[in-house]
Amino acid sequence: MRNTDKFGPVSLPISIIFWLAFTIHVTLADNYVPTEKILLSCGGPPVTTDTDGRKWTTDVGSKYLSASGNSKISIAATQDPSVLEVPYMNARVFNSNFTYSVPVVAGRKFVRLYFYPASYAGLNPSDGVFSVTARPYTLLNNFSAVQTAEAINFAFLVKEYSINVDGATLDISFAPSAKVPKAYAFVNGIEIVSMPDIYNSSYSPTGEMLTIVGQNSPFTIDNTTALENVYRLNVGGNDISPSQDTGLYRSWSDDFAYLYGAALGVSYSADQSMKIQYPPGMPSYVAPQDVYATARSMGPNPQININYNLTWIFSVNSGFYYLVRLHFCEIQLNITQVNQRVFNIFLYNQTADPRVDVVAWALHENGGAGNGDGVPVYRDYLVLVPNGSPQQNLWLALHPDQSHLPNYYDAILNGIEIFKVNDTNGNLAGLNPIPAPKQDVIDPTRARTSSGDGKTKNQKAIVIGVVSGGIFFVLVIGLFLIATSCCRHGKDSSGRDVPCGWHQELGLGRGFTKNPCRRFSFAEINAATKNFDNNLLLGVGVLDRTLPEEQVSLAEWATHCHKIGILDQIIDPYLKGKIAPECFKWFAKIAMRCVADQGIDRPCMDEVLWNLEFSLQLQGSAEESGEGIGGMHIEEEPFVPHKWEKDPDASPTFDGHRGPFSREVTRQQLNGGLLSTWNF
Repeated sequence: MRNTDKFGPVSLPISIIFWLAFTIHVTLADNYVPTEKILLSCGGPPVTTDTDGRKWTTDVGSKYLSASGNSKISIAATQDPSVLEVPYMNARVFNSNFTYSVPVVAGRKFVRLYFYPASYAGLNPSDGVFSVTARPYTLLNNFSAVQTAEAINFAFLVKEYSINVDGATLDISFAPSAKVPKAYAFVNGIEIVSMPDIYNSSYSPTGEMLTIVGQNSPFTIDNTTALENVYRLNVGGNDISPSQDTGLYRSWSDDFAYLYGAALGVSYSADQSMKIQYPPGMPSYVAPQDVYATARSMGPNPQININYNLTWIFSVNSGFYYLVRLHFCEIQLNITQVNQRVFNIFLYNQTADPRVDVVAWALHENGGAGNGDGVPVYRDYLVLVPNGSPQQNLWLALHPDQSHLPNYYDAILNGIEIFKVNDTNGNLAGLNPIPAPKQDVIDPTRARTSSGDGKTKNQKAIVIGVVSGGIFFVLVIGLFLIATSCCRHGKDSSGRDVPCGWHQELGLGRGFTKNPCRRFSFAEINAATKNFDNNLLLGVGVLDRTLPEEQVSLAEWATHCHKIGILDQIIDPYLKGKIAPECFKWFAKIAMRCVADQGIDRPCMDEVLWNLEFSLQLQGSAEESGEGIGGMHIEEEPFVPHKWEKDPDASPTFDGHRGPFSREVTRQQLNGGLLSTWNF
């Protein structure tokens, strides 16, 4: 009482105290507080800080080192520009078996191993072939860091595992390969973080048994199970660094590199007024708010959406089960009720979950209280990738479900986590990936010999023809892509090979990236064409003066046919009856934009490629469904350029924002030739 009187009116200090208590409670609830958080810089300085603000301590003189083991420390001989100083520039090298023994509290741990395959102590990086075990599990077997890094085109690697420790010590052992004469092992960094058992199959928010996709057989993930994280993606959002995670120090990458083909969908963020509220039975450290506050959907056009799957491709080792966790949260302001957006989930070409309604899930987990938007949910799926080639593609695809006539034919996804599950022998190790073949070097001497004079004039004619004949270029490339789709026809419907003509952007997990396209310099092109030799020109002339006057210019003639609605009448006879109308219509629109009178109305090459690949996907969908193939006559819509200006008073768009659409929506509208707003 004496302290209360001292502060005067009682209501103010008590309210402040309760507010502070609530704030502290929320802060502690948001992040998991690990019992152990060990960051070992192997062979590094006493204390270093990485770019994420985390402090690493050296293993030199550490109690974790094996007393009987033989090892040495070394600095990397070279540093790739993409490689961070901490923890990658120092390593501990082992010429014989060596074990780190780390005292821990019993329970599940994240174990992360960091590798930078450079030369250490004068050793050949190619001889760095070794195995790693964490009893009783084999994490890596005859692992070549240099081969793996070369195969996935990345300079450094991070291997993450979730392991349950029964005793008081976690032993991590390195063993040089017996199959390589001068083999050695090395490691740059070791991270051990205690974690809640959030991937246990009994941890399901619905209480349902985890079953194998396509088999409905139960599968158990418990304390005897070890997991290797192979992918963790913030779908539709940016990278999330370990320090921005929920106390588990996981890294989340953006999903763009894993999207299939040109069908990118639409990425967007939650409106500022949207609050992410975790349901009562779901700890907030399952995934950070940043994962649920961003998403990717198929886009605002239902006619486009029902003709394609929003698809991601993940390269994985054969012969293992994979735990796939998908994170969902409806963050668009106009989707709050059941049966507004319903879709199907496919994994490895099998139906994993039909008629998914995120709002319905959210309402169920919230006990029916409130709306279904802004509520995170997740679901786990178990996929078997059988033995076969060493690497296979695990496909994840979403497609609108129309059976109950939802308001929007669309799908949504916020996050993806994929884990490899140990086999019956406790093994998690797969084969080393095979690097892609080296690019061939252009040999100008293999080109055909030039005949005749006037190279300078011919060079100018070729350049002028290419510029003025953009329509021909698009027609040739586009029809080639469409024709190559025939390679899909007649194959097994479950075909897991990527269709011909498609560009893949694949990765293999954390620390991995897609292989870049081969870029040719002007000097290389000039050498390969022998200074633009006319004899090396492929295809037909853009101008043919032997034809009637109105047909002399292919570009002008095609534009004329498009305007009067008979463009389909001048295509190659071989392709007639084989092109789906929607494919041809989409293709024609981008072709017409390529020859627009004003340069500002013409698309960039990235946009051209996007549209051509999307046309091919429309063709593939039509072939698979058996609809839309045959005789056709399309009433073409002339291209009318529109300039778009932001309307400050615009109503909220489909992606939940005022004003302009996100980049992908704008692209989707522009690709149609007209910039318009769809009403649902």
